[in-house]
Amino acid sequence: MSEYLVTVNNLKKYFPIKTGLVKHTTGNVKAVDGVSFGIKKGQVLGIVGESGCGKSTLGRTLLRLLPATSGEVLYEGNNVFSMNKKEMNSMRTKMQIVFQDPYSSLNPRLPVYDIVGEAMLQHKIVKNKSEMKDRVIEIIKKCGLHPEQAERYPHQFSGGQRQRICIARALAVNPEFVVCDEAVSALDVSIQSQIINLLKDLQDDFGLTYMFISHDLSVVEFISDEVAVMYLGQIVEMGSKKDIFANPLHPYTEALLSAAPSFDPSQRQNKKRIILQGDIPSPANPPKGCRFHTRCPYAKDVCKKEVPEYREISEGHFAMCHKVNGVF
Repeated sequence: MSEYLVTVNNLKKYFPIKTGLVKHTTGNVKAVDGVSFGIKKGQVLGIVGESGCGKSTLGRTLLRLLPATSGEVLYEGNNVFSMNKKEMNSMRTKMQIVFQDPYSSLNPRLPVYDIVGEAMLQHKIVKNKSEMKDRVIEIIKKCGLHPEQAERYPHQFSGGQRQRICIARALAVNPEFVVCDEAVSALDVSIQSQIINLLKDLQDDFGLTYMFISHDLSVVEFISDEVAVMYLGQIVEMGSKKDIFANPLHPYTEALLSAAPSFDPSQRQNKKRIILQGDIPSPANPPKGCRFHTRCPYAKDVCKKEVPEYREISEGHFAMCHKVNGVF
């Protein structure tokens, strides 16, 4: 596993359901339920799935912004969840996150100098505020902002510019691994392409490794090296970008790809639209057996009773499905 910068083993994150006057725990919302994968250094892992499948919770739990229920996350072989406060404070400089909403993730009372630079002082990357300002200007210029904009406040920027500030803040501590949590979904389409290209350029310049969370398949196809498909807290299929988009194995992946819009008229005519029936089951009470069987057009009796194995179908291409595994 030495080839992986980040390794996730059987990660679970449950949120307790409390009811009554004394707040008894009567169940759990299984937001992330037994997820395992690895991310190679310098690569981009795209995480896709419907809203509510656990993508953002996975990213935040991985960074220990949320406490994990069980499992482990290894960063260069070191278990992030077993680190003490001092070790974790040092690890924060290696792992960063860009949040979805550039409006609420910035402190409206601080200028860009302080938003981007406060972490530098906290982690003693710079010696004083003068050095911090020089470093902030250098970073925001790489992110497409002008030096004079460092004195402005968040409300004086557009949505795309605010997301550039968020990216600059993440890069301020020289991280190696960045979680992009729906980093472009709140932006206009024209601005999305600018931010995606910026992320690609910064990856080349700084040698970054990304976990890119999104529900936009076209964006994931453009930026990712490998793709993991999540459904109801579990990864149901994972493989290279080429394998996932050219040869999807899991019925849920097939349905997702069929729903993606195409600008090529010939592709639109030849594409078979798969319409899933019903709603996503509650993560507080997931179905027995295969979690997708309530919506799967191929479901058999075995799918309702037995949990499918997460199996490597071809080199580096995994899937969790009875049909794919040859059970029926």
